[in-house]
Amino acid sequence: MVGSLRADPLTGETPDGLQSSMAMTVTDVLTREEIAALHRKSDLRGLWSIAVNWGLIAAALALVAWRPHPLTVIPALVLLGNRQLGLAVLMHDCGHRALFRTRALNRWVGSWLCAAPVVSDLDAYMKKHAKHHVSAGSEDDPDLDNYRPYAVSKASFRRKILRDLTGRTGLRTLVSIWRGGGARLFVRPLIANAVLFGVLWALGRPWLWLLWLGAWLTTNMLFARIRQAAEHAVVPDLFDPDPRKHTRTTLPRLWERLTLAPNHVNFHLEHHLLPTVPPYRLPAMHRILRDRGFYGEAEIVDGYRTVLAKLTVS
Repeated sequence: MVGSLRADPLTGETPDGLQSSMAMTVTDVLTREEIAALHRKSDLRGLWSIAVNWGLIAAALALVAWRPHPLTVIPALVLLGNRQLGLAVLMHDCGHRALFRTRALNRWVGSWLCAAPVVSDLDAYMKKHAKHHVSAGSEDDPDLDNYRPYAVSKASFRRKILRDLTGRTGLRTLVSIWRGGGARLFVRPLIANAVLFGVLWALGRPWLWLLWLGAWLTTNMLFARIRQAAEHAVVPDLFDPDPRKHTRTTLPRLWERLTLAPNHVNFHLEHHLLPTVPPYRLPAMHRILRDRGFYGEAEIVDGYRTVLAKLTVS
C-alpha cells in the first residue's frame, strides 16, 4: 500500500510530480482530469469563505451589542468560538496553499485575517503541521498527544470540558505559545486584536472585545479539542500509514457546522489523501470516492455524537 516515494507534506506531490503513495491509491478511482479539477483554486470562493467567517463573527457581536443579556451572550460565545476555530481552519488551508490560487494571497490572508486574530502564526503552525502529514499513522506524528490518550473515562472527559469552559486550557495555550516562540509569536496577534478593538471602539462598543477574548479562552478551546480528537482518536488503527485506517471523516448536522465543524474541516480523511484540495471542493471529493466504493471500512461516521461516544468509556 505504501511506496517509497517521499511526498511534499504541503502539496502531497513527490519530486517527480506524481502523487504520494497514498494519493496514488486515490488515482485508482480518480482520473488525472478529476484530480486536476478537485485541485482547482478559486480566489472568489476563497474570499467568500473569509467573508462568511467574519460576517458570522460580526453578527454574533452585533447580537450582544443590540441587547446584552445571557440569552444573547451564550449563543454569541458559541458562534464566536466556532468561527475562531473556523479562522484557524482557514489558516491551515492557506498554509497548504489550498484556499487561493497564489502563494502570496494564501500567505497574507492566512497570516493576517486568519491566524493573527486567533493568536496563531502561519509559519510556526505549518512547520509542525507539515511533520504531521509526513508522519501521520506512526509514532513520529507530532500531534499524537492530542488523540492517543482516547478513549478516556466519562469523568475524565468531563474534567477536560470543565478546563476548557473555565478558560484554564486557553491560559495554558497562551503560556505554551510564549514558551514556543516568545514575544515574536505575539506581535501579529497583538496588532490584529488592536485593530479589532479599535473598530469596536469606533462603533461605541469596545467592551465587546472581552466577548471575543472570552470565546477564544472557552468555547473555541472546547470545539478545537473535540475537532482534533474526532480526526484521529479511536480509529481502526492509529499506526497504520493508510489514512483510511488512521483518519476519520465525520458528516455533521447543521448545528455541528456552527459549533465543531466549520469550513468543511470534518472531511479530514479526504484532506489527508489530497492535502491541497480546497476546502470548498472536499464535499464533492467525498461524494465521488463514496460512490466509487473507495472507502471500504474507513471511519466515515454520522455526526459528532457518534464520535463523542467513541471517545469515552464508562
